[in-house]
Amino acid sequence: MVDRSSRSVILWFRRDLRLDDNPALNAAVATGWPIIPLYILDDFAEGRRLGGASRWWLDRSLRALGADLRRRGASLILRRGDAEAELHHLIAETGADRVFMNRRFEPDAFARDADIAHALKSEGVECLGFNATLLCRAGAVLNGSGLPYKVFTPFHKALLAQAEAPQAIDAPAAIKVVEGLATEAVEDWCLHPTSPDWSIHFTGTPGEAGAQAALALFVGRRLKTYAADRDRPDRAGTSGLSAHLHWGEISPWRAVAAARAAAASGKVPLAEAEKFVAEIGWREFSAHLLHHFPYLPDRAFKAEYDAMPWRDDPKALAAWKAGQTGYPLVDAGMRQLWTTGTMHNRVRMVVASFLVKHLMIDWREGEAWFWDTLSDADLASNVQNWQWIAGSGADASPYFRIFNPVAQGEKFDPQGAYVRRWVPEIASLPDRWIQAPWTAPPSALADAGVTLGRDYPKPMVDHANARERALDALKTLASASRRGDEE
Repeated sequence: MVDRSSRSVILWFRRDLRLDDNPALNAAVATGWPIIPLYILDDFAEGRRLGGASRWWLDRSLRALGADLRRRGASLILRRGDAEAELHHLIAETGADRVFMNRRFEPDAFARDADIAHALKSEGVECLGFNATLLCRAGAVLNGSGLPYKVFTPFHKALLAQAEAPQAIDAPAAIKVVEGLATEAVEDWCLHPTSPDWSIHFTGTPGEAGAQAALALFVGRRLKTYAADRDRPDRAGTSGLSAHLHWGEISPWRAVAAARAAAASGKVPLAEAEKFVAEIGWREFSAHLLHHFPYLPDRAFKAEYDAMPWRDDPKALAAWKAGQTGYPLVDAGMRQLWTTGTMHNRVRMVVASFLVKHLMIDWREGEAWFWDTLSDADLASNVQNWQWIAGSGADASPYFRIFNPVAQGEKFDPQGAYVRRWVPEIASLPDRWIQAPWTAPPSALADAGVTLGRDYPKPMVDHANARERALDALKTLASASRRGDEE
């Protein structure tokens, strides 16, 4: 029997790598007992191994969390392996009789947590879970029939009507801990990519302080023109919060409160603040959909779309990944992704549409690439957004919406600043030709020092022909989907 005469509790960190607004931490502190702050690297906690860019962010975020804890007299205990087994080991070492954690809502992680809680309860250890990652617990927002919403707008209205903001609670000044516990070193986990280390130019400042700085910058400078500027890859107009929210370095409630406070003070228009809140709502919609429909990473939400005649074209897929499609906006986005671990949100839609509808390559191939290369790779958002583009998801983009990468570039990167940054081989082309170099006259190409097919690839597909090919395939699926809806 474990000796529990000297009581302690475990605080199990997961996707809540912060001390402010952390309900599990606050509940653990409220017990008055010494706390064991714990992070377990369980590679397959959600059914798939973390991608390379995510592992890089996790490395930096854990270092930041460890430093924040040390300033409060605590140490972050790091263990690696099967989460349930590691919890059992630590409980045997310490006699801890409670585990505090913030819930995970991805299907595999959710089921695993339930199994762990059941197993610990049978041994006399209580497992207490909280919500620290969403405005409202996944599964809690249902329509009048008690069923999950499948359309965003009514979901968002119901979410805002139902969700209640918790009291904002700052990090405790000091944390009473159990001393002398063995821990691994995050440096020994080798979380950076290798062969090659393509993370050397990654951007962002992982950790809670980085998240708070990003929020302050967004609300102070960018929020007032958010609705328009968020679509401009040539401007710094996005919130920059997606990775911080994914890793739980900041509460979504604190982000919402900051945006609404700025609107209430008159510093930004209310419409701009609510546009940002709606984007938080879309993140929530994705999480709720995955919670209710756990098959989404593997199958189309609209089953008819699983009959899509996808093309098996490894060469085309490789060119897309490398940013060598011959379409500058697409290539700029893919190169930004590889270099920095992120990609502008408007460009994500363009590159995804290009893969799925121009090349007719399965959206799951693109989702897998994003999972590996995005530092904010989130299972629910990743899957939902790819299915939205493919037309197979809930409240999805109409099947006939096929982004024209040239028109998108001309509209949202009109002077070509974004393209010039990431596709330098055509940077000297005039604005008129920068989004479609193959349309430039030979003299303009010569003046810019560009030979298509040598310095920069010719377009791998013709937009008009590719669009018609995709429409021919999608029309049949869309008709089947409509018949299913009517039934």
